[in-house]
Amino acid sequence: MIKKEDYVEIKILGPGCPKCKQTEEVVRQVVAEEGVAADIEKVTDVMKIAGYGVFGTPAVIVDGEVKSVGKIPKKEDIKTWIKK
Repeated sequence: MIKKEDYVEIKILGPGCPKCKQTEEVVRQVVAEEGVAADIEKVTDVMKIAGYGVFGTPAVIVDGEVKSVGKIPKKEDIKTWIKK
């Protein structure tokens, strides 16, 4: 059984533009490839996105820390962010 603290919490912020969708796709691919237990949430509400202090999309937040804003992150970067 996987404990809550072993999960990586990932939020993908974006209204649903092609870059946002591609970012979600890449994040999900890396999580699957690495076999990491992750809770992935897609946040599309503009007010919620602004609440994270992010004013460019797509954005990726891992365990409460903003990791990427305004671009599609590289797989190598995502791998380093999700390692526990």
